[in-house]
Amino acid sequence: MILTVTLNAALDVTYETSSVEWGGSNRVGTVVQRAGGKGVNVARVAAALGSPVLATGLLGGATGDLVRADLDRSGLRHDFAPVAGASRRTLTVVETSTGAATVLNEPGPHVTPDEWQAFLGHFRSLAGSAGVVTLSGSLPPGLAPDAYATLTACVPSGVPVILDADGNALARGVGGAPALVKPNAEELTRATGIPSAVHGAEALRTAGARAVLVSMGPDGMIAVTPDGSWRAVPPSPVAGNPTGAGDAAVAAAARSLASGTPWPDLLRHAVALSAAAVRAPVAGDFDPALYTRLLPEIAVHRLT
Repeated sequence: MILTVTLNAALDVTYETSSVEWGGSNRVGTVVQRAGGKGVNVARVAAALGSPVLATGLLGGATGDLVRADLDRSGLRHDFAPVAGASRRTLTVVETSTGAATVLNEPGPHVTPDEWQAFLGHFRSLAGSAGVVTLSGSLPPGLAPDAYATLTACVPSGVPVILDADGNALARGVGGAPALVKPNAEELTRATGIPSAVHGAEALRTAGARAVLVSMGPDGMIAVTPDGSWRAVPPSPVAGNPTGAGDAAVAAAARSLASGTPWPDLLRHAVALSAAAVRAPVAGDFDPALYTRLLPEIAVHRLT
């Protein structure tokens, strides 16, 4: 089972419009509203590919009720712990004429020390049945920057943990020694202060991560691991909404770690699935036909 953790789950609202006039009035063509947060997106993609998945995290208030209801409608297994504060919403504005996407993220509910301790007990009970654990997204107010390191320490020995976070949550989270960390290039630079993707990834490995998968948009991804480093690039750029591409890469990595897939093949699947997610209009979806077509077309080159 892949256990996905979303501490700052959200109700994702996506607006699609042909063009955006910032500071003016805009007519929205399509509105999509559904359960989100990075870990929920990971769970959706992995479940769509046939993996057994359980989504957990924190939910509260009327927004939390809407998230649970949407997960029930979609048939996605979930077991979120309650908090008193209201869960957040996110707003993504997609300009269909250019493919540009702008995301507005609310901060999320304040989590009390008692709520955090209750969740730790809840998480331990679920992690015992997991084959892979993913920890994704921002931390809600009230949680310490090392919250992800704390969760990693709760996972049974031998169960891989994948961390996908930003800022202090990433910099402090690697102290828990996750099996894999998946930042994008900007997140990696913010966490390490190093502009080179390879050198930044090595810095995260020195800080505790066993391996690092860095996504670089149309330039593909690199994997820096104990067994060597590789780079993979899609055969051509894919136009669309990149919001959920990193989450799709985490889903691919989780499936690969669960099955013991070698690092180069893990990288190939991550690049193909993230590109297929760009083609989908909302985060948590992907284009299955494109994923299948891209897999054999992606060349993986060894760096070291």
